[in-house]
Amino acid sequence: MTTQRTGNTTRTRNRTRRNAALVGVSAVLLGVTAPVTASAAAAPAHRGDTLTWTKCEGTGLDSRQRCATLDVPMDYADPHSPRISIAVSRIPGEKPSARRGALLLIPGGPGGSSLNDPSGKGQKLPKAVREAYDLVGFAPRGLAPSTAVGCGLDHADLATTRLRPWPAADGSIAGNLADAQRMSQACAKNGGELMRHLSTADEARDIDRLRAALGEKKLSAWGVSYGTYVGAVYNQLFPRRVDRMVLDSNDNPDPARVGRAWLGGHEQGVEDTFPDFAAWASRPGNPDRVAERAADVRPLFLRLAARLDRDPIPWPGANPEELNGNVLRQTMLDSLYSPAKYPDLAKLMLAAQRGTVPPAPKAPPEAVLQNVAAVGAGTLCNDVAWPHSAAAYEKDVADSRAAYPLTAGMPRNAMLCAAWPYPPRQEPVRITDHGPSNVLLVQNERDVATPLGGALKLRSALGRRAVMVTVDSTGHDAYLANGNACGDRTVSRFLATGVRPDTDVYCD
Repeated sequence: MTTQRTGNTTRTRNRTRRNAALVGVSAVLLGVTAPVTASAAAAPAHRGDTLTWTKCEGTGLDSRQRCATLDVPMDYADPHSPRISIAVSRIPGEKPSARRGALLLIPGGPGGSSLNDPSGKGQKLPKAVREAYDLVGFAPRGLAPSTAVGCGLDHADLATTRLRPWPAADGSIAGNLADAQRMSQACAKNGGELMRHLSTADEARDIDRLRAALGEKKLSAWGVSYGTYVGAVYNQLFPRRVDRMVLDSNDNPDPARVGRAWLGGHEQGVEDTFPDFAAWASRPGNPDRVAERAADVRPLFLRLAARLDRDPIPWPGANPEELNGNVLRQTMLDSLYSPAKYPDLAKLMLAAQRGTVPPAPKAPPEAVLQNVAAVGAGTLCNDVAWPHSAAAYEKDVADSRAAYPLTAGMPRNAMLCAAWPYPPRQEPVRITDHGPSNVLLVQNERDVATPLGGALKLRSALGRRAVMVTVDSTGHDAYLANGNACGDRTVSRFLATGVRPDTDVYCD
């Protein structure tokens, strides 16, 4: 049911399981020199900016997928900048006579890759879309197998509960500030010059070089999560080079806060989503039922987290090697990304009540964790300057803990960006309503990572350029994932035909 609402190449190593390894990690990380103008990045492809397609290495890929590398400047402000490589993949459109162009799959993160997506999520697209577009994926700058960066973090610092700034049990943030200092120093020491050139604006400029190398006058795109911000920035810098753009699970584009706004969004995201988990976790017949009534699930979770703060349970093989309150909270955050993950949280709650733990969760290879953490850190910290005041973070955390006890102050706490040694090299891109009206936003009402409130900020910023489809569903990623048939039809029709609702739409 829909109701109208007005308003607002060389051969490239392709790591086939990379996207699965990045799901939890890339969501973790979430002074100015002269800015690079769009015109500087709009130069035609240089010699060497061509794509030589070869068979992708790896298993489990669609036999049609081919891989290439694209050379781009490390520093778009310097005409003599060293070049870095961007790994690219493509599956050609299935019906040449129906071909419209290329559809770029923009990954989330920062720290996510879409290199395998033409073979994966791209094949979920309806036939009419697969016929009309070449499906194109890429590994953003800094992310292997593109020219890669790393911070050389300690093993303990790769724990999600360390990368996300969960305060101590008493609300103290002294440990978080020490973590930020140590981790940012490691990134500065080991990250090399490329670490200073990781930003959303530079990723957008890389995308335009890719567009030119593909031989396309215009590029269509499907950006998800952080990829919605990348897509919005690309459309702001290069508005005449965008054909059709779908932004799915949308970030708050606040140019004064950028990544801080995304981290802060988890407060409301959890509040929006936890009741859905509570209803599921109290349902009769559920083998992982944790309470008889939905109203009992929240206080049970808070009591259990507090108990684990006081008395952690050893958890050999995990990182950290104990189940403490923050590990439970982080598991809650991860599990609310999709209803399919609810059993992960319920099983952990049931085990903790018995004083036991399940088998330690499998982690991606440490080299992958190091790379993803570095890309996330560089992008979040280079996009905008974060506050350095300990007192300001202390107040924010205390206020957040009082108002949003489920997230315990984490969303307003100090990430490693609080001690980042480099000032941003350019101002954040401000998203505006200037440009063609060719954007369709799709957004679940209940999204733990990119809540509806933040999506409405992007919708407002885009103004007449966009129409938004709000979906009465729960989970992160809406289109062809955790949304519903109404939302999927609306997006598919826009990609295949260009037909977009006249006004904002609600899919019940």
